[in-house]
Amino acid sequence: MTDIQDLLTYKTLDRERITPMMIQYLEQKDKWPDAILMFRLGDFYEMFFDDAVTASRVLELALTARDCGLDKRAPMCGVPHHAAQSYMQKLVAHGFKVAVCDQMEDPALAKGIVRRAVTRILTPGTITDQSGLEDNRNNYLVCIYRMGMQYGLAAADLTTGTFEATQLVTGNTSAKLQNQIARFSPSEMICNESFLKDPYYAKIIEQFPVLMSIRPDADFSSDKISAYLSGPAPDKKKSQDLWSMDHVQALLYRSAASALLCYLEDTQQCPISHLHNISVYRLEETMELDISTRRNLEMTETIRTKSRKGSLLWAIDRTKTAMGGRLLRRWLEQPLIQVNDIIPRLDAVEEAKDSFMLRQELLEAINGLHDLERLTSRIALGSVHARDLLALRNSLAKLPAIADLTVRYTRGLFEEINRLLDTLEDICTLLTESLADDPPLGLKEGGLLKAGYDEEVDRLRVLSRDGKSLIMNLEAAEKEKTGIRTMKVGYNRVFGYYLEVSKGSISMVPEYFIRKQTLANAERYITEELKSLEDTILGAQQKLIALEYDIFCRIREQISAQSSRLQNTSQAIAMLDVLLSLGELADREKYIRPVLDDSDTLDIIDGRHPVVEKMLPAGSFVPNDTYLDNLDRRIIILTGPNMAGKSTYMRQVALIILLAQMGSFVPASSAHIGIVDRIFTRIGASDDLTSGQSTFMVEMNEVSVILRNATRRSLLLLDEVGRGTSTYDGLSIAWAILEFISDPEVIFARTLFATHYHELNMLEKQITGIVNAHVDVDERDGEIIFLHHIADGGTDDSYGIEVARLAGVPVEVVERAKDILRELESERKIHGGPLSEVLHADSEKLPSPDPMKGQVDIPGLSDIFDRKARYSVRIDPIRQELKDLDISHMTPLEAMNTLYAMILKAKEE
Repeated sequence: MTDIQDLLTYKTLDRERITPMMIQYLEQKDKWPDAILMFRLGDFYEMFFDDAVTASRVLELALTARDCGLDKRAPMCGVPHHAAQSYMQKLVAHGFKVAVCDQMEDPALAKGIVRRAVTRILTPGTITDQSGLEDNRNNYLVCIYRMGMQYGLAAADLTTGTFEATQLVTGNTSAKLQNQIARFSPSEMICNESFLKDPYYAKIIEQFPVLMSIRPDADFSSDKISAYLSGPAPDKKKSQDLWSMDHVQALLYRSAASALLCYLEDTQQCPISHLHNISVYRLEETMELDISTRRNLEMTETIRTKSRKGSLLWAIDRTKTAMGGRLLRRWLEQPLIQVNDIIPRLDAVEEAKDSFMLRQELLEAINGLHDLERLTSRIALGSVHARDLLALRNSLAKLPAIADLTVRYTRGLFEEINRLLDTLEDICTLLTESLADDPPLGLKEGGLLKAGYDEEVDRLRVLSRDGKSLIMNLEAAEKEKTGIRTMKVGYNRVFGYYLEVSKGSISMVPEYFIRKQTLANAERYITEELKSLEDTILGAQQKLIALEYDIFCRIREQISAQSSRLQNTSQAIAMLDVLLSLGELADREKYIRPVLDDSDTLDIIDGRHPVVEKMLPAGSFVPNDTYLDNLDRRIIILTGPNMAGKSTYMRQVALIILLAQMGSFVPASSAHIGIVDRIFTRIGASDDLTSGQSTFMVEMNEVSVILRNATRRSLLLLDEVGRGTSTYDGLSIAWAILEFISDPEVIFARTLFATHYHELNMLEKQITGIVNAHVDVDERDGEIIFLHHIADGGTDDSYGIEVARLAGVPVEVVERAKDILRELESERKIHGGPLSEVLHADSEKLPSPDPMKGQVDIPGLSDIFDRKARYSVRIDPIRQELKDLDISHMTPLEAMNTLYAMILKAKEE
């Protein structure tokens, strides 16, 4: 194996000595140096040199070798062509590009080496095979174009035809870029070379560890997208005012869109014609959500397991189709911030909710519909097989009934759905008349078309199927004409079909018989009629397969020409599915329609957490109210013990707002929501080991982003700010942050601030807009019971020791903690009073830190933290006795007697 791996790279090979076949391989590899080249050789796709070494490791294949004309053999591994798709997908899933090099001619007809060429490039962001994709999630490819500190951004999902573009030219553009990338959550990114020099490049790559490719500057010419937009494809929707803008902003996203199109055409090795709905969007049209907020609110996946179950999307998704599932996800990840855009969605959801019977009929009608979006894209790319078209036919057959039901809805978005929904009966008729009911998976096996669709196909099919009977008929006719009763028709690969006549009947052979072979006891002949029939029979199957494939391709092209109609219908079905899903959710889970306006009011009565409620037994979740206004009740300082529900409550408020602004009903008795432009969260923290940042540094970075970007219309969720450092530092920082947020001239955003610094409750009396609230706790027989109810007013007890007891901390530790707490509270009363008073005392009165101990030295407290004093009063005599035993010098009987004595002593205690 060592001599194989000595060939490190194909670029160092002596090409003058390489074999012709390997030269052909290298010519293709030169065109795609950053991809693993899968080279078709007969029934296998082979990989060579360093590609083989890599692929053998990733795919767990045996690494072999092949003669290549050099002294050492070329490393090689391969996979059967019929099973290659799964291997290709595995390579792509590991972040590799795969170049598929196919045979471009029939090896039996080729003169010399079979001509080969790369037919497609598979990458994480451009794969179209359904088995390698998630049904309910878009597979985005993102392109970034950097010019100075301004960016153009384009994103496309090749599998659905989605294509969006925007620009980032003002404000903190690098942060906005990261937020937009997080919104798309791409599988792959491309960029211009200038982006490599961006000061935030490394951070973006770290946050989004996907395949990144650098594209040449020529790809970023805006001419490409301009030509595409002015092309002949019908019904292209585009924001004409934006695309026609002749200034630097238009150049940014035009350039990004152009490079993205170039890359798609390179990877697919064909023109891209189905990206009709090119839309340019402005960031101010939707709520901008940063990475931290998306993660902390667990919008689409949980923090701990990264699974869909337990996320907000999981809790609300009742869609029946893949198209609807993807659209629901996009709505959730892009909440709207214009009331006029939200109202049509709410109107439609309300109509769906209030019409139980019609909703159930429609849900039943759309259930089982295939993924029209992805089928349409694969048709346009020429990658569908006959069973895909069969699935399309079966889905289109349902559309007339769906349209008849949907037209009974008239409010909000249903008006647009009825306009877009095309029953596509002409396409359905074409597929019904042409396509076989049970076609094979492959396109070169025949059996694609229905009998009666094409006369020539029927004739060739008869010849292929009935060839033997035709030969037998010719044999019978020749026997009748010649009178040679012993004559029979035979076949071999050398001569094909022949007529065999025994030696005794040779005198009866007519002149039109042509001798082909002499045997010991017989002669073999052919006739012109037999030869013609042979050509017809033997060629019928090949001709049939070729003709069926040609007709299939023409049918596919006819449908591809109608891709815009198919996409419009797909869009209508997706919206219908989402609205029905949200109506079903609202009806089943008792969600209500929120009132939205441009005020600063946030008034939620009996709000519930949509995810936690779903995970608990029915009726057990404790609802809570939330009220924030434009002045007197702007910030809530929330205190209470851990595990009491503070974080759940805070997230609950944010999720209700997200649901309302995406156009959904919400889990509450009533909800009045003044539009929120952004939601910021600082909930939980952990060390960022990759960048060497501590918990506190991560926390402060997140707080910095909030304070620099929040506006008066934002919602801030801050949980335990300052806990990652010393008590004095943490309290001081939390205090200063609240003062900063509460200043009407600075931010004055609606805020929920959870804390264990009870001293912050003093701010209610000092700063207008700050109010205190707490989580109710009931104390019964020395134990605490969490009521999960939020009430006005502060609290000065965190019940931390009781929480430790509930968590299973050993009783000795819990009891010792109570002793320490009593002594600390006693000392605080003697030496300084509440910590808030200490903070505002003269500096001369503050105790000085002991540099040797690294902590504040308060007189009388040193004994509390002395290890010997801490445990001397609670030494367990049995434990001490065990510690003093020397079992190595004890007999088994002595050990049993000692154990028995300890058991008796333990029972006495």
